[in-house]
Amino acid sequence: MLKNTNLLMILFVAVLVSAFVLGSKITDLSSLENSNTVYAAGTKEAFDYLSSNNTSYCGLIPQTVDGYSDDQSIQGACCGAMDLHRYQEQVEGLKKYKNISQIPEDPYNIPVPLAKELFEYQKTITLSSDQQKIYDEAMEMSHEGGPCCCRCWRWTAFEGQAKYLITEHNFTAEQIAEVWDIEDGCGGAGHVEGWGHGH
Repeated sequence: MLKNTNLLMILFVAVLVSAFVLGSKITDLSSLENSNTVYAAGTKEAFDYLSSNNTSYCGLIPQTVDGYSDDQSIQGACCGAMDLHRYQEQVEGLKKYKNISQIPEDPYNIPVPLAKELFEYQKTITLSSDQQKIYDEAMEMSHEGGPCCCRCWRWTAFEGQAKYLITEHNFTAEQIAEVWDIEDGCGGAGHVEGWGHGH
């Protein structure tokens, strides 16, 4: 009788554990599906999602991003809170460069493969002395004093982007500064600073 009771208790515990594990897997799957939710860049829905599902931060370095899977994106602002008006201005400004795949369409939703591509440019492209002058001038012109407000993954990525744009598309310092300003992912309110460069 005692053996039967113990057996029943073991079976009961096994059922509870199985239900818990199954429930956890369902929850994890639901979270994964939510993380892959896609909204059109610049929409209120995209703003609401990106501002509340932040995976970008100042301490995020390229080596960490290199370990991310290629189906992920780095989302949200790295420093301040996103502002809807500024976000929509930025997305609108980036449409000017829609034919250049190395420039993101949404500054707060960067696909991991793009980030890795730009990291590679940063490491492998060497600028000539004249090209370096263009880069240095862009640093002085940009609102953040460089590719980003802090030397995080974005700084490295958009330094690589600038090297690519200078060497492959003959971008001027004004154009580089404008791109940096429009794709600024630091957050905060105000108007997009980059729209005035080169005009």
